[in-house]
Amino acid sequence: MDDFTDRVVLITGGARGQGRTHAVAFAERGADIVLCDRCEDSDDVAYPLGTAEDLAETVRLVEATGRRCIAVKANTADRAAVEALVARAEAEFGRIDIAIANAGVSANGTIDNLPSSQWEEVIGSNLTGVFHTVAAVAPGMIERGYGRIVTISSMLGRSAAPGQAAYGAAKWGVIGMTKSAALDLAPHGITVNAIAPGNISTPMVHNDSLYKLVRPDLESPTREDVEPVMQMLHGQPVAFLEPEEVTRAVLFLTAEASAHITGTVMPVDAGAAARVTA
Repeated sequence: MDDFTDRVVLITGGARGQGRTHAVAFAERGADIVLCDRCEDSDDVAYPLGTAEDLAETVRLVEATGRRCIAVKANTADRAAVEALVARAEAEFGRIDIAIANAGVSANGTIDNLPSSQWEEVIGSNLTGVFHTVAAVAPGMIERGYGRIVTISSMLGRSAAPGQAAYGAAKWGVIGMTKSAALDLAPHGITVNAIAPGNISTPMVHNDSLYKLVRPDLESPTREDVEPVMQMLHGQPVAFLEPEEVTRAVLFLTAEASAHITGTVMPVDAGAAARVTA
Protein backbone atom coordinates (compact mmCIF):
# COMPACT_ATOMS: atom_id res chain seq x y z
CA MET A 1 0.00 0.00 0.00
CA ASP A 2 2.99 2.33 0.27
CA ASP A 3 4.88 1.66 -2.95
CA PHE A 4 3.47 2.80 -6.28
CA THR A 5 6.81 3.87 -7.70
CA ASP A 6 6.51 4.80 -11.38
CA ARG A 7 2.92 3.58 -11.65
CA VAL A 8 0.57 5.74 -13.70
CA VAL A 9 -2.78 6.42 -12.07
CA LEU A 10 -5.87 7.87 -13.75
CA ILE A 11 -8.35 9.55 -11.41
CA THR A 12 -11.61 11.07 -12.61
CA GLY A 13 -13.24 13.86 -10.63
CA GLY A 14 -9.83 14.95 -9.44
CA ALA A 15 -10.42 18.63 -8.77
CA ARG A 16 -11.30 18.26 -5.10
CA GLY A 17 -12.72 15.93 -2.45
CA GLN A 18 -11.94 12.25 -2.68
CA GLY A 19 -10.31 12.63 -6.09
CA ARG A 20 -7.75 15.06 -4.71
CA THR A 21 -6.89 12.95 -1.68
CA HIS A 22 -6.44 9.88 -3.90
CA ALA A 23 -4.19 11.82 -6.29
CA VAL A 24 -1.95 13.21 -3.59
CA ALA A 25 -1.67 9.87 -1.80
CA PHE A 26 -0.59 8.04 -4.96
CA ALA A 27 1.88 10.80 -5.85
CA GLU A 28 3.40 10.68 -2.37
CA ARG A 29 3.94 6.98 -2.95
CA GLY A 30 5.75 7.45 -6.25
CA ALA A 31 3.06 7.45 -8.94
CA ASP A 32 2.48 9.80 -11.84
CA ILE A 33 -1.07 11.12 -12.00
CA VAL A 34 -3.61 11.67 -14.78
CA LEU A 35 -6.63 13.77 -13.80
CA CYS A 36 -9.85 15.00 -15.28
CA ASP A 37 -12.77 16.98 -13.95
CA ARG A 38 -15.68 18.69 -15.67
CA CYS A 39 -14.85 22.00 -13.91
CA GLU A 40 -18.28 23.55 -14.45
CA ASP A 41 -21.61 23.63 -12.68
CA SER A 42 -24.79 21.90 -13.83
CA ASP A 43 -28.34 23.25 -13.76
CA ASP A 44 -29.41 19.83 -12.47
CA VAL A 45 -27.02 19.75 -9.52
CA ALA A 46 -27.97 22.07 -6.66
CA TYR A 47 -24.47 22.68 -5.30
CA PRO A 48 -21.30 24.16 -6.84
CA LEU A 49 -19.06 21.63 -8.57
CA GLY A 50 -15.29 21.68 -8.81
CA THR A 51 -13.60 24.49 -10.70
CA ALA A 52 -10.59 24.90 -12.94
CA GLU A 53 -8.86 26.54 -9.97
CA ASP A 54 -9.61 23.48 -7.84
CA LEU A 55 -8.11 21.20 -10.48
CA ALA A 56 -5.04 23.42 -10.72
CA GLU A 57 -4.59 23.14 -6.97
CA THR A 58 -4.67 19.35 -7.16
CA VAL A 59 -2.02 19.50 -9.88
CA ARG A 60 0.09 21.77 -7.68
CA LEU A 61 -0.15 19.36 -4.76
CA VAL A 62 0.78 16.40 -6.95
CA GLU A 63 3.74 18.18 -8.55
CA ALA A 64 4.93 19.31 -5.11
CA THR A 65 5.72 15.64 -4.43
CA GLY A 66 8.03 15.59 -7.45
CA ARG A 67 5.73 13.51 -9.64
CA ARG A 68 4.33 14.30 -13.08
CA CYS A 69 0.69 15.21 -13.66
CA ILE A 70 -1.60 15.51 -16.67
CA ALA A 71 -4.88 17.31 -15.98
CA VAL A 72 -7.68 18.17 -18.39
CA LYS A 73 -11.19 19.54 -18.25
CA ALA A 74 -13.41 16.64 -19.31
CA ASN A 75 -16.84 15.26 -18.45
CA THR A 76 -16.74 11.48 -18.08
CA ALA A 77 -20.25 11.33 -19.57
CA ASP A 78 -18.49 12.17 -22.86
CA ARG A 79 -16.85 8.95 -24.02
CA ALA A 80 -14.72 10.64 -26.67
CA ALA A 81 -13.26 12.98 -24.06
CA VAL A 82 -12.34 10.09 -21.76
CA GLU A 83 -10.79 8.11 -24.60
CA ALA A 84 -8.78 11.17 -25.68
CA LEU A 85 -7.40 11.57 -22.16
CA VAL A 86 -6.42 7.91 -21.98
CA ALA A 87 -4.72 8.15 -25.37
CA ARG A 88 -2.79 11.21 -24.25
CA ALA A 89 -1.72 9.55 -21.00
CA GLU A 90 -0.52 6.46 -22.84
CA ALA A 91 1.38 8.63 -25.33
CA GLU A 92 3.07 10.82 -22.70
CA PHE A 93 3.44 8.44 -19.76
CA GLY A 94 3.50 5.12 -21.64
CA ARG A 95 0.52 3.43 -20.02
CA ILE A 96 -2.18 3.57 -17.36
CA ASP A 97 -1.64 1.02 -14.60
CA ILE A 98 -4.42 2.07 -12.22
CA ALA A 99 -7.77 3.75 -12.84
CA ILE A 100 -10.04 5.22 -10.18
CA ALA A 101 -13.52 5.99 -11.54
CA ASN A 102 -14.30 8.58 -8.91
CA ALA A 103 -16.27 11.33 -10.69
CA GLY A 104 -19.89 11.71 -9.64
CA VAL A 105 -22.63 14.08 -8.58
CA SER A 106 -25.65 14.03 -6.31
CA ALA A 107 -29.09 15.40 -7.07
CA ASN A 108 -32.08 15.16 -4.78
CA GLY A 109 -35.63 14.53 -5.94
CA THR A 110 -38.44 12.12 -5.14
CA ILE A 111 -39.64 9.83 -7.91
CA ASP A 112 -42.86 11.81 -8.42
CA ASN A 113 -41.06 15.08 -9.18
CA LEU A 114 -37.71 14.01 -10.64
CA PRO A 115 -37.13 15.76 -13.99
CA SER A 116 -35.67 13.70 -16.82
CA SER A 117 -32.77 16.12 -17.10
CA GLN A 118 -31.79 15.47 -13.48
CA TRP A 119 -32.06 11.71 -13.97
CA GLU A 120 -29.87 11.92 -17.08
CA GLU A 121 -27.30 14.09 -15.29
CA VAL A 122 -26.92 11.69 -12.37
CA ILE A 123 -26.91 8.51 -14.47
CA GLY A 124 -24.54 10.14 -16.97
CA SER A 125 -22.01 11.16 -14.35
CA ASN A 126 -22.32 8.34 -11.83
CA LEU A 127 -22.88 5.29 -14.04
CA THR A 128 -22.22 6.02 -17.71
CA GLY A 129 -19.08 7.95 -16.80
CA VAL A 130 -17.79 4.98 -14.82
CA PHE A 131 -18.46 2.71 -17.79
CA HIS A 132 -16.60 5.09 -20.10
CA THR A 133 -13.61 5.15 -17.75
CA VAL A 134 -13.37 1.40 -17.38
CA ALA A 135 -13.95 0.79 -21.09
CA ALA A 136 -11.30 3.33 -22.07
CA VAL A 137 -8.49 1.92 -19.90
CA ALA A 138 -9.28 -1.77 -20.38
CA PRO A 139 -7.73 -2.30 -23.85
CA GLY A 140 -4.33 -0.98 -22.82
CA MET A 141 -4.40 -2.96 -19.59
CA ILE A 142 -5.33 -6.12 -21.51
CA GLU A 143 -2.45 -5.55 -23.92
CA ARG A 144 0.01 -5.19 -21.05
CA GLY A 145 -1.50 -7.95 -18.91
CA TYR A 146 -1.82 -5.75 -15.85
CA GLY A 147 -4.27 -3.34 -14.29
CA ARG A 148 -6.05 -2.21 -11.17
CA ILE A 149 -9.45 -0.56 -11.49
CA VAL A 150 -11.52 0.84 -8.62
CA THR A 151 -15.01 2.21 -9.08
CA ILE A 152 -16.76 4.37 -6.52
CA SER A 153 -20.27 3.30 -5.58
CA SER A 154 -21.95 4.29 -2.30
CA MET A 155 -23.68 2.85 0.71
CA LEU A 156 -26.77 3.78 -1.34
CA GLY A 157 -25.53 1.30 -3.95
CA ARG A 158 -26.79 -1.41 -1.61
CA SER A 159 -29.63 0.35 0.17
CA ALA A 160 -32.00 3.28 -0.39
CA ALA A 161 -33.02 6.67 0.91
CA PRO A 162 -35.88 9.09 0.17
CA GLY A 163 -35.17 11.54 -2.62
CA GLN A 164 -32.30 9.48 -4.03
CA ALA A 165 -33.93 7.50 -6.86
CA ALA A 166 -31.44 8.57 -9.52
CA TYR A 167 -28.40 8.43 -7.25
CA GLY A 168 -29.34 5.02 -5.87
CA ALA A 169 -30.03 3.62 -9.33
CA ALA A 170 -26.63 4.78 -10.56
CA LYS A 171 -24.71 3.50 -7.58
CA TRP A 172 -26.46 0.10 -7.61
CA GLY A 173 -25.59 -0.04 -11.30
CA VAL A 174 -21.93 0.65 -10.61
CA ILE A 175 -21.74 -2.44 -8.43
CA GLY A 176 -23.32 -4.69 -11.04
CA MET A 177 -21.07 -3.32 -13.75
CA THR A 178 -17.99 -3.68 -11.56
CA LYS A 179 -18.67 -7.34 -10.89
CA SER A 180 -19.25 -8.08 -14.57
CA ALA A 181 -16.12 -6.16 -15.57
CA ALA A 182 -14.12 -8.10 -12.99
CA LEU A 183 -15.07 -11.35 -14.70
CA ASP A 184 -14.45 -9.96 -18.19
CA LEU A 185 -10.96 -8.80 -17.24
CA ALA A 186 -9.94 -11.57 -14.83
CA PRO A 187 -8.02 -13.56 -17.50
CA HIS A 188 -5.83 -10.54 -18.23
CA GLY A 189 -4.24 -9.79 -14.86
CA ILE A 190 -6.66 -6.94 -14.17
CA THR A 191 -8.66 -6.51 -10.98
CA VAL A 192 -11.87 -4.51 -10.73
CA ASN A 193 -13.36 -3.63 -7.35
CA ALA A 194 -15.87 -1.14 -5.97
CA ILE A 195 -15.79 0.97 -2.84
CA ALA A 196 -19.06 1.94 -1.17
CA PRO A 197 -18.49 5.06 0.95
CA GLY A 198 -20.85 6.41 3.56
CA ASN A 199 -21.30 10.12 4.28
CA ILE A 200 -17.95 11.52 3.22
CA SER A 201 -17.13 15.06 4.31
CA THR A 202 -16.97 16.74 0.88
CA PRO A 203 -19.08 19.38 -0.91
CA MET A 204 -21.36 16.61 -2.21
CA VAL A 205 -22.58 16.16 1.36
CA HIS A 206 -22.01 19.61 2.82
CA ASN A 207 -24.41 21.77 0.83
CA ASP A 208 -27.72 23.52 1.43
CA SER A 209 -29.70 21.23 -0.88
CA LEU A 210 -28.82 18.07 0.99
CA TYR A 211 -29.15 19.74 4.36
CA LYS A 212 -32.72 20.80 3.47
CA LEU A 213 -33.54 17.29 2.27
CA VAL A 214 -32.33 15.85 5.55
CA ARG A 215 -34.03 18.49 7.72
CA PRO A 216 -37.15 19.71 5.85
CA ASP A 217 -38.53 20.98 9.15
CA LEU A 218 -35.95 23.81 9.21
CA GLU A 219 -35.74 26.79 6.90
CA SER A 220 -31.95 27.01 6.89
CA PRO A 221 -30.46 23.89 8.49
CA THR A 222 -26.78 23.89 9.43
CA ARG A 223 -24.22 21.12 9.63
CA GLU A 224 -24.96 20.79 13.32
CA ASP A 225 -28.68 20.41 12.54
CA VAL A 226 -28.16 17.53 10.13
CA GLU A 227 -25.51 15.64 12.08
CA PRO A 228 -27.95 13.56 14.18
CA VAL A 229 -29.78 12.39 11.06
CA MET A 230 -26.59 11.69 9.11
CA GLN A 231 -25.26 9.72 12.04
CA MET A 232 -28.33 7.48 11.91
CA LEU A 233 -27.39 6.40 8.37
CA HIS A 234 -24.22 4.82 9.74
CA GLY A 235 -23.85 2.01 12.24
CA GLN A 236 -21.17 3.68 14.30
CA PRO A 237 -22.07 6.92 16.09
CA VAL A 238 -20.40 9.23 13.59
CA ALA A 239 -22.09 11.55 11.10
CA PHE A 240 -19.29 12.04 8.58
CA LEU A 241 -16.12 10.29 7.44
CA GLU A 242 -13.06 11.91 5.91
CA PRO A 243 -11.98 11.43 2.27
CA GLU A 244 -8.66 9.99 3.43
CA GLU A 245 -10.55 7.00 4.83
CA VAL A 246 -11.70 6.12 1.32
CA THR A 247 -8.19 6.73 0.00
CA ARG A 248 -6.82 4.05 2.31
CA ALA A 249 -9.25 1.54 0.79
CA VAL A 250 -8.26 2.67 -2.72
CA LEU A 251 -4.58 2.12 -1.92
CA PHE A 252 -5.29 -1.34 -0.54
CA LEU A 253 -7.30 -2.50 -3.55
CA THR A 254 -4.75 -1.18 -6.07
CA ALA A 255 -1.66 -2.51 -4.31
CA GLU A 256 0.55 -5.07 -6.02
CA ALA A 257 -0.27 -7.58 -3.29
CA SER A 258 -4.03 -7.35 -3.94
CA ALA A 259 -3.75 -9.31 -7.18
CA HIS A 260 -6.38 -11.84 -6.19
CA ILE A 261 -9.00 -9.46 -4.82
CA THR A 262 -11.47 -8.72 -7.60
CA GLY A 263 -15.21 -8.35 -8.06
CA THR A 264 -15.68 -7.18 -4.48
CA VAL A 265 -17.41 -4.26 -2.80
CA MET A 266 -15.51 -2.70 0.09
CA PRO A 267 -17.68 -0.55 2.37
CA VAL A 268 -16.16 2.51 4.02
CA ASP A 269 -19.37 3.53 5.74
CA ALA A 270 -19.03 3.37 9.54
CA GLY A 271 -21.01 0.14 9.75
CA ALA A 272 -23.94 0.92 7.43
CA ALA A 273 -23.12 -2.25 5.49
CA ALA A 274 -24.04 -4.31 8.54
CA ARG A 275 -27.70 -3.53 7.81
CA VAL A 276 -27.81 -4.85 4.24
CA THR A 277 -27.35 -8.20 2.53
CA ALA A 278 -26.73 -7.04 -1.05
